[in-house]
Amino acid sequence: MRGAAVALAALALVGCGEQTPAQPGARSPTVVHERRVAPRIVDLEVRSPALGETASVRLLTPDGWKKGGADWPVLYLLHGCCDDYTSWTRSTDIERWRPLRKVLVVMPEGGDIGFYSDWTSGPAWETFHLTELRRVIERDYGAGTRRAIAGLSMGGLGAMDYAAREPHRFRAAASFSGLLHPLGDPEWLLGLFTAYTPDPKAIWGDPRADRDTWADHDPSELAGRLRGVALFVASGNGRPGPFDPPGQKRDPTETVVQRESRVFAARLREEGIAARTDFYGGGTHSWPYWRRELRRALPTLLNG
Repeated sequence: MRGAAVALAALALVGCGEQTPAQPGARSPTVVHERRVAPRIVDLEVRSPALGETASVRLLTPDGWKKGGADWPVLYLLHGCCDDYTSWTRSTDIERWRPLRKVLVVMPEGGDIGFYSDWTSGPAWETFHLTELRRVIERDYGAGTRRAIAGLSMGGLGAMDYAAREPHRFRAAASFSGLLHPLGDPEWLLGLFTAYTPDPKAIWGDPRADRDTWADHDPSELAGRLRGVALFVASGNGRPGPFDPPGQKRDPTETVVQRESRVFAARLREEGIAARTDFYGGGTHSWPYWRRELRRALPTLLNG
């Protein structure tokens, strides 16, 4: 689940605009800081009532974009566990991809172990992303209503969960090495939660006593709600593949996510829901594969 190590250099600001901070007790999300960090990249700091704190969001803007301008198609790109909103631009070259020069790409903070959920006791990431942030970028940053969503690992779960829980919001969704059947590996997942939060049951509760809550965030349990959404699902099998160095050992995390992704794909078939799948064999839980799979998924995401 761990993304590549984050090594952020100081970014020179190419222009800077700062907005007036929200007043204490404000109940609406507010952009409290905005900076352009590259010709097409704008970073926002959003004060979120749902989170009780500020969260960062990176925008990769299309050619001709201007603040408050036209309604652009939107692609939400979600990061994985233990990473952050900079991961897609840090670890891939999506700024150079021609198809994304016509799309507003939104890359929000999702917490180290946020799991794109309103926790049973803690932050409300889903409310932040689907309600607060959506309203801000549609009101002030040119986001339209033609939306697609994709993510890797934890973000793959987030993409499918969000598309299933609010299917009218998204035309297309893609998962790369996503955890798409948490109820299939609850103890494994609780172990992951334990490593990053003092109370692993604060996210979804106990997998047995609170099974309904877990099911509400399990893409395989929600598969029937994805009818009408264009879907792409990909993962490797954990064995070393073409992008791995000599001597690479089998990756147990990728083995888990492929098992879960295959369960998800089978549930879709049972529901008679079409999906494009790419279970590509050898491949570990790492960026070279996710970059490739995002490229492969773009026709589904942008034409859905």
